[in-house]
Amino acid sequence: MSPIPLSIFIITKNEADRLGATLDAVRGLSDDIVVVDSGSDDETCSVAEAHGARVVVNAFQGYGPQKRFAEDQCRHPWLLNIDADEVCPPDLVAEIRALFANGEPAAKAYGVPIAEQFPGEGTPHRLSYTIAPVRLYRRDAGRYSASPVHDRVDLAPGIAPARLKHRIHHRSIRSLSDELRKLNAYSDMQVDDLEARGKNLAAARMITEFPFAFFKAYVLRRHFVRGRYGFLTAMNHAIYRHMRIAKHLERRWRK
Repeated sequence: MSPIPLSIFIITKNEADRLGATLDAVRGLSDDIVVVDSGSDDETCSVAEAHGARVVVNAFQGYGPQKRFAEDQCRHPWLLNIDADEVCPPDLVAEIRALFANGEPAAKAYGVPIAEQFPGEGTPHRLSYTIAPVRLYRRDAGRYSASPVHDRVDLAPGIAPARLKHRIHHRSIRSLSDELRKLNAYSDMQVDDLEARGKNLAAARMITEFPFAFFKAYVLRRHFVRGRYGFLTAMNHAIYRHMRIAKHLERRWRK
């Protein structure tokens, strides 16, 4: 099938083990797939090139700046952002292609459901926690926020996004230790961002953050239906939220 006027961009760092499946899933959807790598020391760039992607290396300055850089490398008027640990299943690829069947899609931006897929699950659980950020959009309708920690597309005034039906499969967890490593690093970035914006969080949250975060993940996000990984990832989420508060307060106290 012929490609559509759509560029796909992915930011990476040491994703050789997951990137191949991500790229295979969108093969044929676009003739412009851009991988922006921030200095992988594994085979990420080789995997990307072997799967037909165009690789650009750029030092990582935060999620927003890196994705804005990636947007600027794209050739087509429509953009689709996916992460290296995400897979677009065939029904989602067909839905995206159908939007372009008669020319320009009806909306200028689309929220795409993203469902967590835990290790051992062939597909995300039907009750998997799902978000639907804007991931498919015209480049003149918006672009990624410049924030280093807030991973979102800021749409132009008056642009109302539509929503796709089918879900991206988000395979975010290699292992519990890898998840904690990522969350530890991300909490450092969030503390830097709080400081840059002059935000001060209440010291009382040192006590309340962990139980509230666990309740939010385990109950409100329905991790309780996901077995052992549901419980353990809810715990990791609560630990991460606690680390964010603790590091923020420690930095204030030291000053």
